[in-house]
Amino acid sequence: MKRLIRTIAVALVLVLCHEASAQNGRGYVVVTDHISAKEWHSGDVSDALQRIIDENPNRTLFFPDGEYLIAKPILTPADPRKSVSLELSAYAVIRAAEGWAHDEAMIRLGGKCPANTIFVPGSNYYLAGGIIDCRGVAKGISIDGGRETVVRNCSIKGSIVGLHIKRGANSGSSDSDISGVNIVGCSKPNAVGVLVEGYDNTFTNMRIGGVHVGFILKSGANSLRNIHPLYYGRNEEYQSSCGFIDEAGTNFFDFCYSDEFATAFRTTRSRCSIFTNCFAYWYSKRGTKHVVFKADGRFESNVVNLNVGIGKHNATNENIILEYGESGGKGLFDNLYIRDPKLITDNAHKAFVE
Repeated sequence: MKRLIRTIAVALVLVLCHEASAQNGRGYVVVTDHISAKEWHSGDVSDALQRIIDENPNRTLFFPDGEYLIAKPILTPADPRKSVSLELSAYAVIRAAEGWAHDEAMIRLGGKCPANTIFVPGSNYYLAGGIIDCRGVAKGISIDGGRETVVRNCSIKGSIVGLHIKRGANSGSSDSDISGVNIVGCSKPNAVGVLVEGYDNTFTNMRIGGVHVGFILKSGANSLRNIHPLYYGRNEEYQSSCGFIDEAGTNFFDFCYSDEFATAFRTTRSRCSIFTNCFAYWYSKRGTKHVVFKADGRFESNVVNLNVGIGKHNATNENIILEYGESGGKGLFDNLYIRDPKLITDNAHKAFVE
């Protein structure tokens, strides 16, 4: 009997060692290997995914094609010694379960084990690929803590807020890098594409639709390049829609394209940012007023190579290049192109044309 028990124990150890060796050789953890049939059938794998995250520090977690229903947010650690990266296959869908009732985002990167360091390996964790389906009731992805967080090449659908970067751990700096993220909002008046509260982030190659506001920047030192929000919401709330809202200033916009929003670019509190090679286009007569650039206070920004597309079939009652709340601003328009200048109904911008 002892010999039999010893033989079984040795066999079990060999099996476990083989599985560990195979997993290590693979270089990543396949999450479907660690979700039980009971957890699949429950209609909620959020606890299973959280367990896999917590038990596999410094590993890449791979999500094969398929649907992963979650009834509550899942959190990754900000601590580099515990962090994980989430790699979703192109058709892997993390979907909000029926009855979603949480104010936080579905995926909270750096949402637990707070840390503030870039010197420990593991600080540059990421989420890549796949689809985050908010089903019109949830927020998509948030970056809650840590530094150097990356989100790339993923799609966020039906979101209230597609991507939320919270105030960073490093005196407000979050240092995140966002690229190739496409967002389709829930097409409601409270829908926002990207909300940024942390400083020092880069955003590149993003398409945003179905939102009332494309980008809201509550922080500075952010770089936006090739960002394209498009409005196709309801007409009754149209007049308050906006492509980009900059509340902090000291941000940099390059090749950013506001498409069909009532106001294309807006700054608050006399803030100054740099806008180069940007576009503001309209293809309909929706609403009563189209504004290219609105400054709630003084107009202080530098706007270079701005291209404005308002054609005779798209013009509304008011078609304004610049609207500002206070005089005395020192901003400028350099090399401003207007598709049909005769349709512009106000000349306030001319005082700032270089």
